[in-house]
Amino acid sequence: MLQLRPSCECCDKPLPPDSTEARICSFECTFCATCADTVLHGACPNCGGELLARPRRPASKLAANPASTERVYKPAGCASPA
Repeated sequence: MLQLRPSCECCDKPLPPDSTEARICSFECTFCATCADTVLHGACPNCGGELLARPRRPASKLAANPASTERVYKPAGCASPA
């Protein structure tokens, strides 16, 4: 099950579970659409993987399967993709 991390790793922008702005790679590194498109050019800076829209969990399932509250913020690693 996806962690649904709460923020962008580059700019720390909040990304709630229902956000259409969240982008993830296959390792669930999480970025906002702005950083994914303009700074990272669609590639994860951690693994080089493709950044795609994060699926949204139905609100009815969030109570039993909540999103992560752990923030991952690594602005220094967002200068260029791997």
